[in-house]
Formats: sequence, structure tokens, C-alpha cells
Amino acid sequence: MSDVQGDLLRPPDEEVYSLINRQHSHYSPLHSFDLAKGDQKHYQQQYGDMYFLRLAKLKPAVEQVASEAWEDFQIGGERVRRVDRVLDVRQGELCWVAGTVYMDMPLKPNILDDISKDHWISAPPAREKYLSPSGEDQTMLEDESGRLRLIGTPLQTSMLVTGCIIAVMGTENANGDFEILDLKVPDLSRQPQRWEREDSNIALNNGVNGNSGKIKAPVDSERASGGKVAIVSGLGISGEEADSLRLDLLTEYLLGEAGGKQDQDEAGKISRLILAGNSLSEATPLPVKDDLSGKKASKKYGYDASAYNPAPTAHLDDFLRTLLPSLPITLLPGDSDPANVSLPQQPIHPAMFPHSRAYAAMPGAKEPGWFDSVTNPWEGDIDGWRIMGNGGQPINDVYKYVEGEDRLDMMENLMRWRCGAPTAPDTLWCYPFQEKDQFVIEDCPHVYFVGNQPRFETTVIEGPVGQNIRLIAVPCFKETGEVVLLDTDTLELEIVKFDILDLE
Repeated sequence: MSDVQGDLLRPPDEEVYSLINRQHSHYSPLHSFDLAKGDQKHYQQQYGDMYFLRLAKLKPAVEQVASEAWEDFQIGGERVRRVDRVLDVRQGELCWVAGTVYMDMPLKPNILDDISKDHWISAPPAREKYLSPSGEDQTMLEDESGRLRLIGTPLQTSMLVTGCIIAVMGTENANGDFEILDLKVPDLSRQPQRWEREDSNIALNNGVNGNSGKIKAPVDSERASGGKVAIVSGLGISGEEADSLRLDLLTEYLLGEAGGKQDQDEAGKISRLILAGNSLSEATPLPVKDDLSGKKASKKYGYDASAYNPAPTAHLDDFLRTLLPSLPITLLPGDSDPANVSLPQQPIHPAMFPHSRAYAAMPGAKEPGWFDSVTNPWEGDIDGWRIMGNGGQPINDVYKYVEGEDRLDMMENLMRWRCGAPTAPDTLWCYPFQEKDQFVIEDCPHVYFVGNQPRFETTVIEGPVGQNIRLIAVPCFKETGEVVLLDTDTLELEIVKFDILDLE
């Protein structure tokens, strides 16, 4: 018995285990996509004003690009001439004009179909692409004066969708079509320097050092080294037991409770988690009015239990509150999350998170909380880098307009068009802006991520004056089990994959 006790009962060893400290990050969100509240937000405006706002903002930029490229262009001794409006184009005259692209596609959704859907026996399936197999699609250029049909070889080699602003050069033929020889887009906008926003705030708050004009920078140690940002999309929490195992693996990894010492040290470098949309799975369709007409709704605690399942939201709240004491979280809504459908989606209401909301900022607070429920799209500064992202709706809608499957190419074109959601409001629901189109990209980011994509992809694109943007297509976690880690020192990426071994 003494031998057994000697094996089982031992005094604590003298080995000292080091504590793993979470890397700190500088986090400063922008509120670019916040909408007015209460009576200030209404939907009585016309959507056509959005196109005029977008054209007025981006037309000078694309005209500058076109003017520099075509200033000395001539054919047969005829020099190209700029015209102010689409209707000023004259037949046989070499000219260039800027305007808004409109894609006339018979297979696009029709509002009349939505109005008449109550009379359908069954709704038609959603289209994967709007492209017409018979070649009936037409590309138009329009402004406040009118519309012009475009033809020509550049249309076959350039990606265009409704809502992007371009300049085209060519001539009008006898049929009234504008044969284009070349086209230009606004290209990447100005890119802020790293820490530019923080340094500007310091200059405003603390002034400058004497007459030197130098900004009083923070202590160098505060900016010595950045951590890593984990980006996850498509958790797809449904409240079923099948969700829990992979989520548990993710939770343990982020908390530094999984793997060996090296894995735990790497987990400690993760300074923030970004959930990029679709954290909840698609809801079960509600029964139609006719099915419920003969039934008495059974309500419990204020909601109809037959039409609402609280389990997914409760599971998401548990997942968040487990991580929040150790890791700050930024939560973007997606098209399957409990937020408004139209872009920009506003933050998920804190009432959906009875436990996690304790870590959120108080209403009206200037500083963000440890738990930051934000808009979709979203942009902000993390460790000095300007980061922009969305839950995937703009890219998924652009995908329906174009041939091919290259999501990175679509993301690059969005940046070069300077518009985060060009197909809104044509085929992508959005708020009818009246004073400013919030989707126009005034400062291009250093990192642009898009959630809920088929697979992980990344590249770096360059602009005309040295801009560099890291593009990240974030895969759906529920399908791939992949987490993207962004190094905020180098903007390099790595993938961590969680998988479950099936022994059957």
C-alpha cells in the first residue's frame, strides 16, 4: 500500500510554468456605415439618387485617369475629344465620356415577380448566374442626361457590373451604338499611411513639439510588435449537437488550451477575433399564413415557440462569452444573422446576447468595448492598418453578373471601382442614401477581407501610386474548418484547420 501511495501521492514539483499573456492590439473602428436612428431613418426616398451621388463623387476621379491616358490619343489625325454628357456624343466623332454602367440582363430579378409571387404554385429556384445563354445581355452607359449602348472588344476583356463608374473612348456608329476602343476605371483611391489616424489624433490632442512640426508619437514600446488577428466566417451555429465539437476545438485553440507549448504560445499572439458574418445558420422558413390560420399559436415567454427557435442564438452567446474574458471580438452580421437584410446591415442587437453584452461598450460611449458588434460592411484600424471587410454579399452578387469563378478578381475590381457594393441597389438590397453613397471607398484599405467564400484565397494588388492591398477570401468555417490568421506586423497570412476524424 505504501508503494501505491508513493506513486500516486507526490509533492508538487518545483518546476515553474510561465504564464501566457494575450498580445495587445490597438483597435479603432470607423463608423462609416452607421445609419441614422429613429425618425431620421426612413425608406421613402428614391433609389435613383444613389446613382447620381455615386457618379458625382467618382466622375472627377475617372475623368482624371482617362484624361492622363488619352490626352494625346488620335486616329488618322483626329484627336480624341472629351464630352460632358452621354447625349453629347455625336455619330462618327472620336470622343470619350464618363458615366455609370447599367447591365441590361433579362435573367436579373424583376420586382414585378416579387409582387406576383403570392400567386405562384411554387417559387422558381434562385439563379446562380444572370448571364443569358443566348447573348441577350447588353451593356449601357448612363448619366443624368440619358443612356448609351456600348459595344466593342474591351467589353469582353473587362469585368463590368451595374453601378460601377467608368470612362469609355470610341465613336458612335450608324446604329446608335458606341463602339469603344478603350475604357478606364477610377482605380485605387488614396491609401492612408500606417498609424496615420492615430498620429493625427495625437497631434490634435497634444499639439506638436515646439516649432519642429513633429507629432508627439506614443512610446515606442507600445508599437513595438503587433499580434495576429483571427478572421472566421460562416460558423453556421444551428443549436444542434453536430455544431459543438468543431466549435469546441476552435474555442480551446483560441484560449490556448489545445496543443503543446508552441501552439499555446502562438494562440497567445492572437490579439483579436473577427467573425465575418453568418455566425448563425439559415433559419427554418416560417409557416405561411394559410398554414397557421386554423391553428392557435402557442406562446411561451413572449414568443411563438412554433415559429422561433432560440437555441442557435443561445449557443452563439455561450461561444462568445467563453472567449470574451480572454479575447476581444468584432462581430459582423451576415445574410443569415438576425439583422436587417438590406446593406449596410446594422449591428446585431445586444439583446440577442444576454451574457456577452456585458463586455460591450455602453450606449453613447466613444471607446469600443471588448465585444464590438459592428455593421456589415465594416472598416477600422487595427494596429495602425486600415482594414475593411464584409460578410460576402457584395462579392456573391457580383459573381452572378460575370463569367468565371475568380473571387479575388472580383474583389480587386471592387477596389479599383472604388465602390464596396456596386450592384446595390439594382440586385442587392440597400438603404436609399440621399446625401452620400456610403459604399464609395474614399480611402483604400491595407487589408480587404470577404467572408463566406467557397475557399481560402489571397493576393496583394498594387495601385498606380504605390498602394498595396492584401485581399483575403475567408472560407466558411462550418464547411472547411479553416481560420485565417493575419500577422499585423507583416500582413502575411496563415491557415489553421480544424477537422474531425470520421472512424466509420
